[in-house]
Amino acid sequence: MKIICVGRNYADHVKELNNSFNEEPVIFLKPETAQLQNRMPFFIPDFSKDVHHEVELVLKINKAGKNIQEEFAHKYFSEIGIGIDFTAR
Repeated sequence: MKIICVGRNYADHVKELNNSFNEEPVIFLKPETAQLQNRMPFFIPDFSKDVHHEVELVLKINKAGKNIQEEFAHKYFSEIGIGIDFTAR
């Protein structure tokens, strides 16, 4: 499994964090261990008292593709869900 993330695509959040805003979103990867498995609990890490959360849209991509036209994008994912992204700042 590959976890591909899109960042800095929500202007209000970019401003809130005083980050620079780019016209193109930032694409990055997360390790498989970023996903909780088998209903395991999430623990706030001891090293941070500043843990932020964001609700995320999650898509399960089931088809390889490149330079996909917007009107065909829906054919490249099979499931959609909601996730919570925690970040220790």
